Amino acid sequence: MSWSFRIARLFGVDVKVHVTFVLLLGIQAILGYQAAGPEGLLLAFRTLLVFGCVVLHEFGHILTARRFGIQTRDVVLLPIGGVARLERLPDRPREELLIAVAGPAVNLVLGLLLGAYLAARGVPMLTFLGSAIPAALFGTTGGPDPLMTAPLPWFLLLVNVLLLGFNLLPAYPMDGGRVLRALLATRLGHVRATRIAATVGQGLAMIAGVYGLLGGDYLFMLLALFVFLAAGQEAAMVAARAAGRGIIVDQMMVTRYISIPLYATLRQAVDLLLEGEQREFPVLDNVGAIRGLLTRDNLIHGLAARGPDSAVSEAMTQPVQTLPLGLSFDEALGRLRASGLPALPVVDVGGHLVGMLTMDNITDLILVRQAVART
Repeated sequence: MSWSFRIARLFGVDVKVHVTFVLLLGIQAILGYQAAGPEGLLLAFRTLLVFGCVVLHEFGHILTARRFGIQTRDVVLLPIGGVARLERLPDRPREELLIAVAGPAVNLVLGLLLGAYLAARGVPMLTFLGSAIPAALFGTTGGPDPLMTAPLPWFLLLVNVLLLGFNLLPAYPMDGGRVLRALLATRLGHVRATRIAATVGQGLAMIAGVYGLLGGDYLFMLLALFVFLAAGQEAAMVAARAAGRGIIVDQMMVTRYISIPLYATLRQAVDLLLEGEQREFPVLDNVGAIRGLLTRDNLIHGLAARGPDSAVSEAMTQPVQTLPLGLSFDEALGRLRASGLPALPVVDVGGHLVGMLTMDNITDLILVRQAVART
């Protein structure tokens, strides 16, 4: 089951909404209606406006990345914000810097346009922002909440100012953290710059988490946890890419493996699973062509749903992507991660199975190369 569903397609990119975001809107609508009737639905409506600004922000990143030949898989809206999933990270610090600042630049332009509109109408913007920003960040002291009561143009101005400032915080992997890494990478190299930026990001996330805990702001705590984990994951990924530089899939794949015929039963697959350490089995038809992949999860779910005498073909993942020989480390790792599977088959130019690429094998190879590099 997918936890996200598409609501639009803009500039060739799918805009998706995570189910937790829909749940957040539903809770806000119910609580608002119970508290103030139809007027209480304003909070859910304004949340949609906030995320409209978030989508525009993300497309700032997307369209700038496209200029450097980097495509985007999709944009997913979560309760803590939006995530544009680029197909690959930029290789050059200058590219990363421009892509990182493009999102906040969208909020800056929107803020300037709204500011110009309000200034033309004689609205004291600085006075409004001077009181509204602290109220939005730290709560009101008996006065009205500007996020609920301000007229829509004022509200949108406040949202874009907050998004601009928030995203420029040097908390990697947020935009400000990516700017920090890009600047450091010009002097220190990509891996070391990432390690420093990730450490700074995790430190700020810990401070934010404590602040959210003391203030009882659970959404803020969730955001802090996301930043902390994402910083560690991206730092590990960059280190892995550096360790794997120059390697091709031929040097990474497992060449000693067991395949399963398409007509085999799950009972036979269980015997193979228990006899050795292999956890993923390529499934071949009578002529040796790859028809699918049987993972341990497939096997367990198949046993529970269909019983041990059912065919492997009824439980396997199909179709399954194959990797050609000669594929680079980055491309092979990217395809394996994108598949969501723990392993993928490797084939020669004739389409014959010659090996299996597993995440465990990649991890072992990276650890060995990193240990050798330190000696």
